Amino acid sequence: MADDKTKRDFRDRSKISADDDYEVNFFALQNNIRPEQVRELIRKHGNDRATLTEAAKALPAQ
Repeated sequence: MADDKTKRDFRDRSKISADDDYEVNFFALQNNIRPEQVRELIRKHGNDRATLTEAAKALPAQ
């Protein structure tokens, strides 16, 4: 059975919520950085996932 295309949620997958610990921790694991660094990147660059990924890649390796 196909998905019901009329039932869509309100979440924007291209954004990361700094208030949601799960999202922050998942992004931190994906990019091999600490959750504190993710929150700092969100403060500096906003919450756009693509922008944050590029900024995380520019961080020095740990």
